[in-house]
Amino acid sequence: MRRLLADALRRIRTVCDDRVEAFADFLFKPIITGFLWGMGFGLGAFVMLVACASLAKAETIPTAAARHRAELTRCGRYAFGLSAPVATLAAQLHQESGWRADAVSPVGARGLAQFMPATSHWIAGLVPELADNAPFNPGWAMRALAEYDRWLWDRVRARDDCQRMAMALAGYNGGLGWVQRDTALARQHGADPLTWFDHVEHFNAGRTAASFRENRGYPRRILLTLEPLYMTAGWGPGVCHAR
Repeated sequence: MRRLLADALRRIRTVCDDRVEAFADFLFKPIITGFLWGMGFGLGAFVMLVACASLAKAETIPTAAARHRAELTRCGRYAFGLSAPVATLAAQLHQESGWRADAVSPVGARGLAQFMPATSHWIAGLVPELADNAPFNPGWAMRALAEYDRWLWDRVRARDDCQRMAMALAGYNGGLGWVQRDTALARQHGADPLTWFDHVEHFNAGRTAASFRENRGYPRRILLTLEPLYMTAGWGPGVCHAR
């Protein structure tokens, strides 16, 4: 029974959105375990599963996003043309920094788009208009994010735009080389190398377990959870959901 309880808790935790993950970690051991035993295992697990699913869906667009909407649309169109997936780019910025222009991660990623210093330096050399290398400048960060996404987009192939953007986003998060190695491994094992979701995403060519989990959650959250949020709010098209 103890093993069943632990397994169920792991399943419940995967349903919870990463925005409540730390809170869930604090509660799961001392409180939720007792709750499950007290209510009866089956009923308790069901109630907690529903509660976590509700929390995961309670997404809102930060108020800071509104001031950057027009500029992001302009930057997206520079990189992708008039049909730029602006809602997808907005969802990515939401995931990266929560629209905080002064954000700095524990590992040193900076600004709205959370570029590491080496990456922002590389992008500054890639795009002449971005030569000033200013990751804390919102306009620079949005243009750089859109240009880097397009650079990755041009170097991956997939069955449709949704799968292609998922691969590009995985490259943004963890490096294009890993996407290429994971795709090759998927092909070797008979999976579809042109389909990310439920195919390439299941193959790990050598990343640590923690890096692998983060990388696989990144495109899923952006494309399947946050993109629809921004499309509904009128931010324009996305790549995985019809308007």
